[in-house]
Formats: sequence, C-alpha cells, structure tokens
Amino acid sequence: MADVGDQVPSHDSPTTPFRKIVLPSEETVQIPRPPAQRLPAPQTPEPQAPESRAPKPQTPESQTPERPPPGSALSSLPPIPEPPKRGIGDIPMKVVYLVAAIIGTVLAVFLIFMLFSGDVPANKKAAERSASVAPAPASASSVAPPAPSGTVSPIALPPAPASRKYPTLSGTASVVIGIVSDKDTGISYPRLAAPWKAKSVQPFSIAQRIGKVAVPPTVIASAMFPGDSPAKKPSKDADYRRLAVEAARWAVATQYPQGATLAWTASGKIPVGTGWTLGYQVTYPAGGEQQVAQGMVTVVEVGRTKPAMLLASIPETHKKHWRDINTLVERVRPL
Repeated sequence: MADVGDQVPSHDSPTTPFRKIVLPSEETVQIPRPPAQRLPAPQTPEPQAPESRAPKPQTPESQTPERPPPGSALSSLPPIPEPPKRGIGDIPMKVVYLVAAIIGTVLAVFLIFMLFSGDVPANKKAAERSASVAPAPASASSVAPPAPSGTVSPIALPPAPASRKYPTLSGTASVVIGIVSDKDTGISYPRLAAPWKAKSVQPFSIAQRIGKVAVPPTVIASAMFPGDSPAKKPSKDADYRRLAVEAARWAVATQYPQGATLAWTASGKIPVGTGWTLGYQVTYPAGGEQQVAQGMVTVVEVGRTKPAMLLASIPETHKKHWRDINTLVERVRPL
C-alpha cells in the first residue's frame, strides 16, 4: 500500500492558479441577445358562475382581439393617430369675415325697413308724386271746382292770337324749392316756396295753393286735358293752340264766378317739347266790384291722344305773386 503522501490528488487544490485559455480571433462566437418580451398584464380571474346557470356564449364583440406576436411585422408598425379635433379657433378668418359681412348686411336692411316703413305711400299714385299732397278740408268741398268735363256752360272767348310774347307780370317771383314731377299727367314744373303749399284740390292731380279754397282760387295745378279726348292725336301747333283755348274756356267756367270775361295776354309754343301756352286776364265780379286775375294754361304732348294741362290762376288779392306765372311758363316740361 502506497503512502498517503505519495498519492496525487485527482483535482487541483484551491490555491492552484487557473490556466488562461485564449481562443483564436476567428473562433470568437457572438451570441445574439434574445428580443425583449413584454410580460402580459395580469388578468383578474372572473368569478365562476354557479353550475346551475348555463355558460354565457361569447359574441364577436365581447372577444378580446388577439395581439400580434412579438417581433412580427404588425407589432413594429406605429399606432394610427386619431384625427385632430377642430375648434372655433381653427376656422379660417376669411369665413369669419364673410359671415360677419352677411349678418351686417341683413341687419342694415332690416333696420332701414323698420325706420322707413312708415314712409311708404298708401298707393302707387302718391309714391310717384314728388310733391307731398295734404287732403283738402272737408268744408271746402262745397266750393271746390267741378271735375273736368266737356259739359260746362259754353263761354264766348275771343280768337286766340297766333303768337304773342308773354309779358313780364308785376310782383316778386317766389323762390323755386324743387320740381313737381307729376307722373299721372307726364309733366314737371317748379315747386314754389311759402306761402305756396302743396294741397289736394279736386279735380287736379297735384296742386299748390295759397290760402283757403275759394272762387276764384289762388292755385297752380296739373291734370289731364279736361273733357273728352280728341278724335286723333294732335300733330300741329295749331291743334295744340286750339286745345289750349278749350282748356282756358273750361278754367273760366269752373274757377271764376258767373259773368267773368277773358282777354288774351300771350300765346306761344312751350320752351321744351310739343305743346302750347296761352296767357290771359280774367275780369270777374267780387263784392259788387270788378276785380282782375292773371292766369295761364299750357297743354303738353305726353305720348297720349289726350295732352296734359298745367293751369295757374292768381286773383287780384294775391297780385304780388303774379310774377310766379312767368316762372311756370318758362320751366314747364314733359317728363
């Protein structure tokens, strides 16, 4: 039996140094790192239903969609972003300005309608007149002149001159404050300042008057030619002169007391358009005395068979306004 000290131990003692083993560079082995795996979220176990109840069948909506396995192509895709939510601040300024302009326009039209709704005339005829017309007093109806017609009593008149310049009448001309555009008749003429006032005087379309309705009146008025329409539309100056004589005859018979007489003071064509003007002086009885009045009548062709008529009559009581007749003669026009 060999000695115990002569036995070689089967392994190195702890104090024996380790031997360093070096591998060649081409034998280096690289071990890939395994992909990181996400741990599944802990699931809370659902309470077990009693055995007496039948298991609830799972619908496709209640089933949890399976997640793609780690490392697959679907797991590497980025999540789909949610569409951005738009607010009031994201509205373009052009749209804001357009809406504001529309609202402002609607409000402006509404306010204008509310402010001026009371100015709408009651009928179309009143809207077409440029001079406002106030209603005539009810008490004046008894002395108002009759309507134009061809049935008035015939009055003998001297032949009208073929041509005579209108004389400059006495008095002071009133200030012209506008133009009366009478669309019912189709003529225009000056609108005079106070004491002339626009009033409703039958049977005229538009009238300006001084004082109360009386016989004879102090009036400037327009209407269609009194009486029946001519058989055919006038075509010559002589035709319009003849119609002007008939209009003057009607004026003396309807605007003056019985027993009035007429003398011509002027005769001539109107300054613009087709028509004729006659000036006259009327002598009439008043209070046991004879007084005079200045008057004029103009007939104007307005595209119809019957012409339009402008009449002025100013008695001696308002003779300081006789010069206003000259203003009318010079500025009467067809529309």
